[in-house]
This record gives sequence, C-alpha cells and structure tokens, in this order.
Amino acid sequence: MKFVDEAEIRVEAGDGGNGAVGFRREKYIPLGGPDGGDGGDGGDVYLIAKENVNTLVDFRYHSVHRGERGQNGMGKNCTGKRGQDCFVIVPLGTLVYDAQTEEKIGDLTQLDETLMVAKGGFHGLGNTRFKSSINRSPQKATSGTPGEHRLLRLELMLIADVGLLGLPNAGKSSLIRKVSSAKPKVADYPFTTLHPNLGVVRVDDLRSFVLADIPGVIEGAAEGAGLGIQFLKHLSRTGLLLHLLDVEPYETGELPVVSARKIIHEVEKWSDDLANKPRWLILNKIDRLPEAEINQRCQEIVNELEWQGPVFHISAINGKGTQELMYAIMEFLEQQRQHES
Repeated sequence: MKFVDEAEIRVEAGDGGNGAVGFRREKYIPLGGPDGGDGGDGGDVYLIAKENVNTLVDFRYHSVHRGERGQNGMGKNCTGKRGQDCFVIVPLGTLVYDAQTEEKIGDLTQLDETLMVAKGGFHGLGNTRFKSSINRSPQKATSGTPGEHRLLRLELMLIADVGLLGLPNAGKSSLIRKVSSAKPKVADYPFTTLHPNLGVVRVDDLRSFVLADIPGVIEGAAEGAGLGIQFLKHLSRTGLLLHLLDVEPYETGELPVVSARKIIHEVEKWSDDLANKPRWLILNKIDRLPEAEINQRCQEIVNELEWQGPVFHISAINGKGTQELMYAIMEFLEQQRQHES
C-alpha cells in the first residue's frame, strides 16, 4: 500500500429539514388549527481515530464526505427525522487544519477519539410554532439552515516512542527488522526505505514500545533534497531519537564523524524541538571491524563528536548488542513516563 501522510478532503454537513405548513382536518372537528411539524436537524460530520488505519491514501480517491439532510416536517405535528451523521475514519496521529485559513482544528491522538469538523444545519420550524392568540391559523414556516461546508487538510504524524535517525544505508531498516516484526525492505544501496515504517518491540510479555523508521536524511534535506525531511515530522511525537551511524561506511568512504555532523545540522535547521529531544548515538555495523579495534574506533568517533549522551555499539545485521539496547530504551521510556505522570 502506498504511504500518504497528507490529504485534502471536503466535508459537507447535512442541511436542516424544512418546517411544514399544515392544518388539522378531521370529521366533526372544524377549524382544527395548525399542525405543521418541525424539520429534522442535518447530520454532522465527524473524524474518528482508529488504529487499523495507518495512511491517508484512501482520501486520494474518496475526498468528499457528507452528512445526511434532515427530513422535512409533516402534518399532524410530526417532526422530520434527523439526518444521519457521517463518521470518517482516520489514522491515529492525524492533525486537522482548515485548508483555507490554516487554522488548526484538532489533533487525534487517542483511540476512538472523535472530532466534529462540520455542524449540521438547524431544523426549520413548522407553522404550529407560530400559533398565537392573535394568529390562530398561521401560514408561516421556516426553512432549515444549510450545513457547514469545509475544506480540510489532514496531516499524519505517526505516534511512536522511539525514532531512528541517520543517513541512507546507516542500517535503520536492518535494526527495526531485527528487533520487531516489521519487515521493511533492506538492500545494499541507498534509499531502500521510501516511506516510514513502524515496529513494535516486545522486551517481555508485559512491556513493549513502538519504533519508527523514516527514509534516510541527506545533506541539504532542509532545503528539500532527498526524502527524509518530508518525513522528519513523524519523529516529532517520539520521546527518544536513536542516531544510527555507520562506523565503516565503505559505500561513500565518508568519515563517520562527517556523516553524523551532517544529520545533526539538518535536524537543527528543520526544528529546534526535534533537535532538543533526547538522542542516543548508536554505532552500527561493528561486525565490519576486527574485534580488537571496535572499542578504540568507536571511542575515537565519540571523542571527535564530543558526544555527551549514551553510546551503544551494535551490529543490526546479526543482532549483536541490540538486546541490551532495547532493554536500555525500555528503562528510559519507563522513567520518562513516570516523570511525566
């Protein structure tokens, strides 16, 4: 399925039903008086967040959503039926904006959370409502009001606990395949990841967290180069970033420190909030180094970067060091949740 994280839709709430003009007509009851009923209210349009949807691609083909029109009033003081509401299913993490004013309408982050985006029209009044002591047989009824029409911009920001950050071919897809049931494409060329992937990491039977992998970020991404900057927003909700670094990047021959600084620079240009998130350095592909050189080479990288946070040495392809990393992440997230509560 194609991954789409932005879409525009039109929502049209139902119009209110018209009020009726009617008079009671029964045998042996002359001058029965007005009995025109009110119309029904128009149906509203709601967005509802569900976890079994993870892309906005369906809205490319079904972009108009309408509430039902309220039924007109009838004689014998019968009120028209209210129009049926329209419920539009969207993924968890959907941001909703008015496409014309850019006003933020809502943020759907909870399962089954609903958001009214278009209010149905108010019902019209039947002539019974206008009966008075000086107007015994009113001929007046009102029409229902139109329902709201809006053009909405939907923007999906995936909800994950941990995000993977790094250049193309740093090993992000290999890591998420190794520690979760997610199966993103892995190959020995750059940009094998073309859209974000989510994986659930189960540390034990009762504890787990969600890991997000986005396309690799390259130099100039903040100005639109490559794919990664388009998806960096999906890391905005995470509580921890893992900066993956290839300790032996034989494809480009670029020094690991240079690669790391490129990523840090692009993230800082894109968003201060993202740049200030907790970030761990993950030195990947240590399987390419002789065992005796691993610690020395990794320490040289840490010293040159003047890295102050946690550092882990792993090999995503064979799983070396990944279990220790996952347990450390789980412990960090639990401490973070306790602090927030």
